[in-house]
Amino acid sequence: MLDKLARLEEEYRELEGLLADPEVLKDQKRYQALSRRYAEMGEILALIREYRKVLEDLEQAESLLEDPELREVAKAEKAELEERKKALEKELERHLLPKDPMDERDAIVEIRAGTGGEEAALFARDLLEMYLRFAEEMGLETEVLDSNPTDLGGFSKVVFEVRGPGAYGTFKYESGVHRVQRVPATETQGRIHTSTATVAVLPKAEESDFQLNMDEIRIDVMRASGPGGQGVNTTDSAVRVVHLPTGIMVTCQDSRSQIKNREKALMILRSRLLEMKRAEEAERLRKTRLAQIGTGERSEKIRTYNFPQSRVTDHRIGFTTHDLEGVLSGRLQPLLEALKRADQERQLEAMTEA
Repeated sequence: MLDKLARLEEEYRELEGLLADPEVLKDQKRYQALSRRYAEMGEILALIREYRKVLEDLEQAESLLEDPELREVAKAEKAELEERKKALEKELERHLLPKDPMDERDAIVEIRAGTGGEEAALFARDLLEMYLRFAEEMGLETEVLDSNPTDLGGFSKVVFEVRGPGAYGTFKYESGVHRVQRVPATETQGRIHTSTATVAVLPKAEESDFQLNMDEIRIDVMRASGPGGQGVNTTDSAVRVVHLPTGIMVTCQDSRSQIKNREKALMILRSRLLEMKRAEEAERLRKTRLAQIGTGERSEKIRTYNFPQSRVTDHRIGFTTHDLEGVLSGRLQPLLEALKRADQERQLEAMTEA
């Protein structure tokens, strides 16, 4: 482990040099990515320094075991230090896990209303607002790529892009079925209803990841439409892209430009195809017992938002908070940190068992 820690310390020094380089400062995207890694490395370096100090103190405590007067004190101190050494090693192993290379990419997030009719569409809107606020808090940029609004202001579907360092790694644990329990605005007798919305988070695919064969793609153009089927555009600007081999269909209509809608639809299609490829690879990894927290199962119920109890529960890790208002206003960081930590611990366990 000490060799790995020495390499991390060397990386930290290299990052310090790069961040002071005027050429790097000119490239803001690279500078932000390096700054993010430097901040992460700061936490790791603090652990490394403490670990080295514990090793020194252990060596000293062991040397005192020979002294009859200090033997008992040294023995107790050694036991405490060994416990701390084990805890630090576990924490450092978590940081040494290989990172998903996709984590630093931009993300495509798709929210679809599930069971519950109009209430599910309103819940989809609540999730969208929650994510947009959270992204803003994290310094990430967002852009709605496509949406199907409903009569009461909800969304049957909405797709948005999150741009910035670590966007996909930040949002990836949100994939799955989200459930809400509350009295809908449309309920006249005060009964609590359960509705759902499905979230899918994809790493944004680059053209180099995936060479689309345009012979396998059908592109249709049509008039954009709004709530109730009412026309919101008098030109054929909406675009539907169909990938014939898989049947994947993407529709974009938010822009008044057919060309822009076509570009957005192809970008989303490329990201879905990349995720399909990644899912196949993940299945092969699962067979070798490298399991992960669920990050892509659309059928998996991952979280419940219970309004009567002001409770949010993530079912994958048993995490519960009664700060429902805070979560919906974008304070997702504690929950996502808990998910990340649980995922890392599960990976460590799987590697030990393999």
